[in-house]
Amino acid sequence: MKTIRIVDVTLRESALSPGEAMSFKEKLEVAKQLDKLKVDVVELPPLGDAASDSLLVRSIAATLQRATVSCPAGLTAAEADRAWAAVKNAKSPRLHVIAPTSIVQMEYHAGMKPDKLLAAAKAQVAYCRTLCPDVEFSAEDATRSDVDFLTEVLAAAVEAGAATVTVCDSASAMLPQEFGAFVHELVARVPTLKDVTLSVQCGNDLKMAAANSFAAIAEGAEQIKTALSSAHSTALPTVTRAIQLKGVETGLACRVKNTELHRVLGQLRYLNAEKSETSPFDAGVADTTERDSISLDASADVGSIASVCARLGYELSEEDVGKVYEAFQSIAAKKQHVGGKELEAIVASAALQAPPTYRLVSFVINSGNLMNATSHVVLEKDGRALQGVCLGDGPIDASFLAIEQIIGRHYELDDFQIQAVTEGREAMGDALVKLRAGGKLYSGRGISTDIVGASIHAYINALNKIAYEESGK
Repeated sequence: MKTIRIVDVTLRESALSPGEAMSFKEKLEVAKQLDKLKVDVVELPPLGDAASDSLLVRSIAATLQRATVSCPAGLTAAEADRAWAAVKNAKSPRLHVIAPTSIVQMEYHAGMKPDKLLAAAKAQVAYCRTLCPDVEFSAEDATRSDVDFLTEVLAAAVEAGAATVTVCDSASAMLPQEFGAFVHELVARVPTLKDVTLSVQCGNDLKMAAANSFAAIAEGAEQIKTALSSAHSTALPTVTRAIQLKGVETGLACRVKNTELHRVLGQLRYLNAEKSETSPFDAGVADTTERDSISLDASADVGSIASVCARLGYELSEEDVGKVYEAFQSIAAKKQHVGGKELEAIVASAALQAPPTYRLVSFVINSGNLMNATSHVVLEKDGRALQGVCLGDGPIDASFLAIEQIIGRHYELDDFQIQAVTEGREAMGDALVKLRAGGKLYSGRGISTDIVGASIHAYINALNKIAYEESGK
């Protein structure tokens, strides 16, 4: 399985797009959320003259615990020194040398001829390498560059110490097969690219940024640059969803928590809504809310139900479609419309009901604001008690990890929802868990006055469906 590194450039792009400008607080919040999502690298805006620019980089560098913090280092030693002073206290710092390699960009943006640009890029990478062990070089407007010159620059950057090399389709003028062939030629011309992390950043003017990125992955690239907003770059939700749906088939994986991405996008959209009726995060939200557009009434036939279930990602047998349709009719007779979330709850409770391979015996949670949550879960299988103890980001995360410890397997958590089904202090919580195994989706449902208990029951319900199908019974 090939793990693709995911870089997010939302903060760097926000500095280049006045219409999408965010406040200091919003930028810090975006960085925190990206870190929680387990994005591999967070790229920051270039440092301007304002003191607040350095303060932002230092604040983010001190806050992020998982992601690499990448700061643009310019093309001079003074710029590199300033960038390093701001980012050096990050847990995992990176200096990023960005240089235009097309004639038009070199002359009008950098004011350099090719020979001077080559020398400046090589010298800057080498100098940054003396400051920071992790240096990246990006060739801007690479697809419109002279290939001979571009390969010379890339080879020089690797020789100077760049650990990551990014090729940018800034013009967004290539189709997937063209970009794949372009990357293939670069790898053939510059053999040392195989010794570093080859990265791509694709413009999205033709709405093909994600397709171009995956074409590059097929030719040896290992890192994709994305953004929460899909207006200018490859959309993060599109990339993670594609890996989620086709990862097993293509042998690709990433570390990003796709399940939490919709929540993060919604939160950032809410923060941005006070400034504008439209948000740069609207497109990303739209990519992750397929089920919210679903509305069915009692006139829907069994074929329509089967089609909608397929859209939601469920592969159901004819028998299970029949069970879902029967349950749907019962609910539709009582209310005017049945939405996507309700249909998923029906699938969880009616389809692929399996005999329990695992049964919950007990769970004990320790959690508080001054400690990491711990969960001790005991399951029974074939009359034997199996137990797991794990730390997590919260009691539910810790419980799911404890179950994975018990079964010795990790399944992709495709979605997780909790909602109250009754009112008051003793309200019942209804949890829905969707696990992905072998490219298929399995959903489980749990109801309890304890939301952690409901979540555990839902997870085990989905797990039992997987275990039953994998047993071949």
